Amino acid sequence: MRKKILAAVFTAAIPMLASAADITVSAAASLTNAFKELAQAFEAAHPGNRVLLNFAASDPLVQQIAKGAPVDVFASADQEAMDKAENRKLIAPGTRRDFVSNTVVLVVPAGSRIASLADLRGAQRLTTGNPASVPIGRYTQEALAKAGLWPGLEAKFVFGTSVRQSLDYVARGEADAGFVYATDVMAQKGKVKAVATIPTATPVRYPIAVIANAPQPALARQFADYAASGAGQQILAKYGFGKP
Repeated sequence: MRKKILAAVFTAAIPMLASAADITVSAAASLTNAFKELAQAFEAAHPGNRVLLNFAASDPLVQQIAKGAPVDVFASADQEAMDKAENRKLIAPGTRRDFVSNTVVLVVPAGSRIASLADLRGAQRLTTGNPASVPIGRYTQEALAKAGLWPGLEAKFVFGTSVRQSLDYVARGEADAGFVYATDVMAQKGKVKAVATIPTATPVRYPIAVIANAPQPALARQFADYAASGAGQQILAKYGFGKP
């Protein structure tokens, strides 16, 4: 009788074990704090499954996926990086959607007297992401070029490999000012302050998509759906993200 009971328990457990899976989500660095909580909430709603998070600038993430990294979901900080992924047929057709929005801000060390773009003429070192590979850099360059400020300020920039690296430069006082997303300020609260919101010609909207050869396509779609759901949006709003 005891053997029959153990066998029944083991047999009942097999479907649960078989359905459990890990998915890898590669996401823009600015999503770090929000996605950590989002992943925990998704795991709680899908017991037995795990979300493995990989954060970096959006363009390097595309390169990782193109080289065969086993990724299920990609969340980019701009449309250009997702366009690159789509043009290389790296994302599953019909899965791309915008799921949050953001804004670009000028940040300075907490004790700085810089208060506007005009004050940057007296700054010695500025920072943002590298426009060639980091979305925040592209937004910054576009905005400053439209304002007629890029030619005079370009030589002062030290480019970060991600928005969080640029944020760290400002937090440590290694840059007089920097351009990051409004949501990033919360990650260094008390060390940096936002002094101006920078209008961008291109709206700052983040797209998310399932990878074409995702190891776990069904669960990947569920995660993307969760990020866009009411529960997911509530978590993302806590970290300053707006609706797409």
